[in-house]
Amino acid sequence: MDALCGLNKSRIGLPKKVYANLGYSVENMKNRMAMYGIEIETVGRKSKKTLEVEPKRWIMERTFAWLGKCQRLNKDYELISDTSVNMIYLGMTRIMSRRLSKLGGIH
Repeated sequence: MDALCGLNKSRIGLPKKVYANLGYSVENMKNRMAMYGIEIETVGRKSKKTLEVEPKRWIMERTFAWLGKCQRLNKDYELISDTSVNMIYLGMTRIMSRRLSKLGGIH
């Protein structure tokens, strides 16, 4: 089993790039992700005084908000990281299938 979040690299395809908050900008995290061929891009707020839409930060925040609507994902219930990954896949599948059904006129 690999050390990256307890994921088994042979069973799960890992992403090529990950967007993260500034808390993950330490060299240790960048080096650990690089071992697995993952580029990590930290996204922070430009200004704390004004409210601006920041494209990459919006992607990250919006995705977490969508996943937070799924009951199993609004809190960390899972003990095994593979189960957590599968719950994220189920949550995103639900979101995508609902959007596709709206596009096709099926309700």
